[in-house]
Amino acid sequence: MADYGAIKVNAGKPYEVLVGRGILKDVGKLIKEKCRADRIAIVSDDVVYSIYGKTVEDSLINVGFKTVSFVFPHGEKSKNLDTFGKAISFLIEEGLTRSDAVAALGGGVVGDLAGFLSATYLRGIGYFQIPTTLLAQIDSSVGGKTAVDIKEGKNLVGAFKQPERVIIDADVLSSLPAEIFNEGMGEAVKYAFLDKKIYDLMQSDYKAEELISLCVRYKAKTVEEDEFESGKRKLLNLGHTVAHGIEKLSDYEIPHGKAVALGLKTCVYGAVKRNSIDKKTGEELVAFIEKNTAAGDMPFKLSDIVGQAIYDKKRSGEYISIAEFKEVGKVAVTEIQMKNLGEYFGESDI
Repeated sequence: MADYGAIKVNAGKPYEVLVGRGILKDVGKLIKEKCRADRIAIVSDDVVYSIYGKTVEDSLINVGFKTVSFVFPHGEKSKNLDTFGKAISFLIEEGLTRSDAVAALGGGVVGDLAGFLSATYLRGIGYFQIPTTLLAQIDSSVGGKTAVDIKEGKNLVGAFKQPERVIIDADVLSSLPAEIFNEGMGEAVKYAFLDKKIYDLMQSDYKAEELISLCVRYKAKTVEEDEFESGKRKLLNLGHTVAHGIEKLSDYEIPHGKAVALGLKTCVYGAVKRNSIDKKTGEELVAFIEKNTAAGDMPFKLSDIVGQAIYDKKRSGEYISIAEFKEVGKVAVTEIQMKNLGEYFGESDI
């Protein structure tokens, strides 16, 4: 069996995140250690399944599991109630019981949908995360947030559901197109802004598994302190209010990680505007974002993006929770009145 490191997530239901290289072929054994199911339903998208589906299926079958596979078209546009309904019907038709389990094989879209599926089918069955994109490996596969999008906005229908185990193989990143890898780097930059240790690592010649492990450890610690996002976990939404507006306005043609990178630029602009950092530092941070993500210019008017915040799940009455960037390693949750949001995210001369 391939070598891996284990990171414990001490949530209400504790579990491990395993990070290594070449461990995808050992998925069956690693799931068997935590699961007494007879059958595993693999949930994946058409692109990922065509590359890794057989490897995962064979690994599961080799340790005695029976497998069924629900495969849907790739992309954020599939993360909706229609796909969710088809997945529920599939599990019913296949006769999965509460003692069986789901394995999410793919990126953030797959993980979110499969997690929500496991949270709701028969009032809840176990599930495993096998993330295959950098974004999913460092962020969305850990922490138990599951959801689908509806026409009014992103992730507005969902549940908290912690996985049984997260299995991360850094080798799969080599199969990612540059634009998908860069999308994941949008979330990596977010963690770099939250934790100077990650920022410093990203300034060096680092290995992918080092970045993955540091980001997962940061998120694990945050989830342990605030599993259901009532306080500190809101820091992980840095850049996301603007990002979700961008995604919605683009009809989800702009992927999440790229939108986050653009949202992080507005966080830097805001820090300069509030004199939390000077203009030169702001320019350096914007260059850091662009170097790592190739995000490019803002595609919409900021006023239009901010207008989408009325559908943001972090809104409460006339206020919305914002993760406010002050400097690298210093971010705070603040409440902003909705009517002042446009001014808060005002343009910058950077």
